[in-house]
Amino acid sequence: MALVGYTNVGKSTIMNLLSKSEVYTENKLFATLDTTVRKVVVENLPFLLSDTVGFIRKFLDEVRESDILLHVVDISHPDFEAQMEVVNQTLAELGCADKKTIVVFNKTDAYTWEEKDPDDLTPPTKRNVSYEDLKKTWMAKMNENCIFISAKNRDNYQEFRDLLYKEIRDMHAIRYPYDNFLY
Repeated sequence: MALVGYTNVGKSTIMNLLSKSEVYTENKLFATLDTTVRKVVVENLPFLLSDTVGFIRKFLDEVRESDILLHVVDISHPDFEAQMEVVNQTLAELGCADKKTIVVFNKTDAYTWEEKDPDDLTPPTKRNVSYEDLKKTWMAKMNENCIFISAKNRDNYQEFRDLLYKEIRDMHAIRYPYDNFLY
């Protein structure tokens, strides 16, 4: 499994959360300069998790070799849709667009919006969408494996682990159909 996404979206924070490690994190561009791999165990299923360098057009072998991708998106960034598109284009260039992908909308704790006055008749903009309304938009419907979390505050963490367990278990059952002693 590989964490992929634009730079500074929280991939290393998620790596630390899942692996109980202390990968260097900082709120700045390209804080991660090298790929890090850790063994992670969810419930009783072990797997390797790669924390990739935040990329714009960087070709990564770790992504090509992963069975499942965790596409991390900073939901609080004003241009997160454009960042998602760049990552998706890069994955397509790598030949990885058809890989199993879980979209992780991170940094829900940092998401802000401006409530419109009740008498304001101007059309709503992205800045006027509440977090609850945002969760009901195209993002939540784009992929059955989509989750909203705050890795920093551990919001929705158990649901995230449950989703990972399900996907890892399903992948394990496909690869090792006669080896179901783990689940």
